[in-house]
Amino acid sequence: MIEIRTPEDIARLSESVDLECKLAAGKDGKGELPADFWPTYSAFANTHGGVIVLGIKQKQDSFSLHGLGEPQRIVRVLFNHLNNPQKVSCNLLSDQDVAILQVAGKEIIQIRVPAAPRKQKPVYLNGNPFKGNTYRRLNEGDRPCDDETVKRMLAEQVEDSRDTRLLSGFGLDDLDGESLHAYRKMLAALRPDHPWIALTDQEFLLVIGGFRQDRQSGEKGLTLAGLIMFGQWPAIQEGAPFYFADYQEQPEDKTSQVRWLDRIVPDGSWSGNIFDFFRRVSRKLVAELKVPFALKGNFRQEDTPLHRALREALVNTLVHADYSDRASILVVKDPSGFLFRNPGLMRVPVEQALRGGESDCRNRTLHQMFLMINLGERAGSGLPKIRQGWESAGGTLRLHDAFDPYDQTRLEMLWGAGEGARSQETGKTSGKTSGKTSGKIIDAIRQNEHITIPELAQQIGVTRRSIERNIQKLQAESKLRRIGAAKGGHWEVIGDE
Repeated sequence: MIEIRTPEDIARLSESVDLECKLAAGKDGKGELPADFWPTYSAFANTHGGVIVLGIKQKQDSFSLHGLGEPQRIVRVLFNHLNNPQKVSCNLLSDQDVAILQVAGKEIIQIRVPAAPRKQKPVYLNGNPFKGNTYRRLNEGDRPCDDETVKRMLAEQVEDSRDTRLLSGFGLDDLDGESLHAYRKMLAALRPDHPWIALTDQEFLLVIGGFRQDRQSGEKGLTLAGLIMFGQWPAIQEGAPFYFADYQEQPEDKTSQVRWLDRIVPDGSWSGNIFDFFRRVSRKLVAELKVPFALKGNFRQEDTPLHRALREALVNTLVHADYSDRASILVVKDPSGFLFRNPGLMRVPVEQALRGGESDCRNRTLHQMFLMINLGERAGSGLPKIRQGWESAGGTLRLHDAFDPYDQTRLEMLWGAGEGARSQETGKTSGKTSGKTSGKIIDAIRQNEHITIPELAQQIGVTRRSIERNIQKLQAESKLRRIGAAKGGHWEVIGDE
């Protein structure tokens, strides 16, 4: 939780994507759980979590201590409502998440709302996830989700793998034969003794999950995985209307009229499926990488950690995409580095994904198809290996997801310090330097004590949420303090006096 010990700590607060302050005075002034607590609870739970502080007075953008007359009663009411399914769909809080704080002789309540696990989303109000009862946190506000967003959250909750769905009316004629046979040749070259090599195309698709029969209805057909992996573009457009895969090689000069030097999109000149997209794009990603002379046995080793990191990043993007969502698959090659974007949010927290050990792949059949030809990683080891390979060459890796304008996950792999980290969609240079985010914040404040959080985020090249978290940590470690109000005040690095 954030550290609130004095009225000055409160004066330094500012509402953000993960902090909300509420007066909670009630009609009698003794305090009550406000009605607008619940949209914020839902919003934090369905986003990345956050902290709600009750007993804080807000005037424009400044905060001051008000206090609560009966905080224990408010806590009892809180937990009573949390366990009422007609009020809210699930209780994510424990006693450790709720604290009554003493500040200057008054009491306030600080509540940490964790992000809900996938199996508990959506967290909704009033016994109905639809009709504006499900919220997400965007910037500093609680935004009601439209019904399509809620449906995707419900599908994520109940479907461990999103690509096993049988597509009614789709069969072998909807596949691109050259793509399927190229895949089978690759498998045969890698595993010449595999028993599946001798199977017919339909038998082969059946065992790898690209074709199946419904046990109850008896209906046979392609799965979503089979269509996305090997399909022809017209059929893919019917079976997965939002699917679109886009590769762009962008010039260094973002002001140039040339928007890209090279581009691959489904344009009718090739199949448009993700196996062919992978084959075309993987070669272009590594085209300019230098290969040092090294022998493996008697043969030159052509692969490097950089090659493997980029290849795995591409596979990771394809197998974790939510093909029912509106964002496209986007792969960008830029002089400053690479961007891999897929539709859909992270299924595990970013920290856990980077640490590894926990696998929750959205499209497990597609993942297995790539694993069959020695592409992709098992058991949650993909991102740690990508990170290790990239950072061992001096690069920087960033991973985050976002809800606006569409649900998406972004993996940015930037070259080392000095080349500048460039946003792939805005063309703005972040002026990236080496070192941790907290160290960069200290350096920036030493140069400009009046710098704002948005300015820090833009200068350092990270999200505003990341800046806020690091500032809270620096303040807790007594390395940084705020002098004056949120507006008009300034930062002071402790130890620089």
